[in-house]
Amino acid sequence: MKFDFLFQSSPWFIPLCLLAGGLYAFALYQKNTNWSKTQNYLMSAFRFVSVSLLCLLLLNFLIRQITQTVQKKTVVIALDNSQSMLVSGQKNLTDLVANLNKLKEDLKSEEYNIAFASLDDETNQSLENLKFNKKTTDLSGLLSGVKNAFEGENLTDVLLISDGIANQGVSPASNSFNFAVHTVGLGDTIPKKDIAVKSVYANKVAYLGNKFPVQADVSAFGFSGKSTNVYLKQGGKVLDKQTLVFKQNDDLKTVTFNTTANQIGVQHLVVETDVLGGEFSSRNNRQDLYVEVIDGKEKILLLALAPHPDIKALKSIIEKNENYELDIKVLTENPNPDVASKPYDLLILHQLPDYFNSYSNIFKPIIDKGTPTMFVLGNQSGTSYLNQLNQVMQISSQAGQSDKVTGAYNQAFKSLNFETEKMQLINKLPQISVPFGEFKLLPNSEVILYQKVGSVQTQKPLFVVNTGAKKSAIFTGEGLWAWRLEEYQLTDKQEVVDDVVLKVLQFISAKDDKRKLRVYPINTEFLLGEKVVFETEIYNAIYEKLYNLPIKLEIKDEKGVARNFSYSTSPDNTKFEISSLPAGVYRYRASTTVLGKAELSAGEFVIKDVQLENLNLTADFDGLRQLSTKTGGKFFKNNQFEEIKKTILNHKVPEKIDATEDLKEMINLRWIFFVILALLTAEWVMRKYLGGY
Repeated sequence: MKFDFLFQSSPWFIPLCLLAGGLYAFALYQKNTNWSKTQNYLMSAFRFVSVSLLCLLLLNFLIRQITQTVQKKTVVIALDNSQSMLVSGQKNLTDLVANLNKLKEDLKSEEYNIAFASLDDETNQSLENLKFNKKTTDLSGLLSGVKNAFEGENLTDVLLISDGIANQGVSPASNSFNFAVHTVGLGDTIPKKDIAVKSVYANKVAYLGNKFPVQADVSAFGFSGKSTNVYLKQGGKVLDKQTLVFKQNDDLKTVTFNTTANQIGVQHLVVETDVLGGEFSSRNNRQDLYVEVIDGKEKILLLALAPHPDIKALKSIIEKNENYELDIKVLTENPNPDVASKPYDLLILHQLPDYFNSYSNIFKPIIDKGTPTMFVLGNQSGTSYLNQLNQVMQISSQAGQSDKVTGAYNQAFKSLNFETEKMQLINKLPQISVPFGEFKLLPNSEVILYQKVGSVQTQKPLFVVNTGAKKSAIFTGEGLWAWRLEEYQLTDKQEVVDDVVLKVLQFISAKDDKRKLRVYPINTEFLLGEKVVFETEIYNAIYEKLYNLPIKLEIKDEKGVARNFSYSTSPDNTKFEISSLPAGVYRYRASTTVLGKAELSAGEFVIKDVQLENLNLTADFDGLRQLSTKTGGKFFKNNQFEEIKKTILNHKVPEKIDATEDLKEMINLRWIFFVILALLTAEWVMRKYLGGY
């Protein structure tokens, strides 16, 4: 700890302060016969010091106090507590915990700070209470979590105990760490005799009545010349079966099943193989698969005045969503298209209505039915007729007059979730053509993109959506195709522009939910062991939220077994949690009575049992060695804890010193007040005693 002074005024005032104290003492203590020369000098000194200090306080000095402390070295013991570690055997794990606790005590006696970390995203937990039950292994995430948790501390070494099997995240050796990572390999590096369903593939969505493929990769080690049956099952019933013959000792086969989607909702399929004699584990002989079966696609009609590259762009965007079925009609090529044979869910008008309001007899009846509509303008759009059709905005412009603008994202737009950082790409896209004139938003209209002229963002809208009862949208620009090409040129992807258009189409075509009771899980998919959390909303006739009503919740699994729950909500808690549900597809039904009327809400969710830890049971020590070599650490085997301790103790790193600086005004220091008070009191007492008063 050290002190120094900082001056807020010229240091030349200090001699003046001392001079003032000296003059005061000299004038007050001339030679006096009432006391001795020594006593006179002493009282003069008291007065000199006290007056000088008072004058110095007026200069308002700052006293800087610097405190330095040497940080203890920190060692973190990071333990892979995934299920694959159980292959090592319970005895090895028990011995491991004992050895780690001894290492902890030995290092503590050498003035080290010791902390524990695991895949549970917690630090400093007890090793004795650690369970090897994690269903995935992300060693890179584990070490990155340690790096973030101990940032700013003197973290010198991390001891990672693992079998090296990582099935999530990137390889830890690809990251950079500012500490040495010593690794301890646990497990068996000799491949096990085993058959495993490595992976299964299928479309997430299938349509009722259609056939869809299910593909599975099956690996085998140690079964050369042997065969096994592979089954596709649903609800315990075998839908299909194929036989595989393994010709090599280490073999991988792919099998494809074709099945029919014959029931609406999430379907639980299982790909499973026979268990052959001598297999190390049978837990990896099956994998679950979930496919959502829906009853047809949402139908979109795109009516265009004439051929245009924006039509191709819109087609490419819409076809990204498997739930959409798109029909395109170009009216100059086919003036009398059949649009009455299908009940369309969404209408897109490109350059319609035009200057002459041509073909209004085709699209106006569809709009009059209340079909959600998105207008895409162009150089032939007739804004006067458009104003009569839409509830989004009014445009005052002259035919043939246009402006060249770019887009700027409106960060105040909250009806849809867009990532602000990604939306900054819009600023880099080329100019597009918009009508030149005045734009006036109608009630319930919100701007997604503004027009930007040069570097100036205007308040004129480029892309607007109306969130009222009759949802609709207007894109005022002509040149979507150029935007998509430029985005691909900049990023090698076509995501941002497509995402904006698709989300707007989904938003305006979504059916309004008028239910008084809405109960839904916060996710449609949960992992086994996670809590299933339901959100609950209850409304009265004018859609004000209600609380404290009793709700009955029934959940049925795939076998029809029901679980019943009762709960109520409050303004502070609208959630209901359920734990310990097995894997599978669940359908739920919630009910309550709102203002004397029964209200229902139903849906489904999936609980997945991820079996990643069972797919690969062969320890990977090479990856651990590579990680240690890159970070300046060493690789050890499970019985080398004395060598581990010596390595950590011999790891010489510069000491890390923390320095804190504290600035205080001299006038705020209490001890100076008491010094001055003591000096003046001592002087007064001496004068009183010697008869000076």
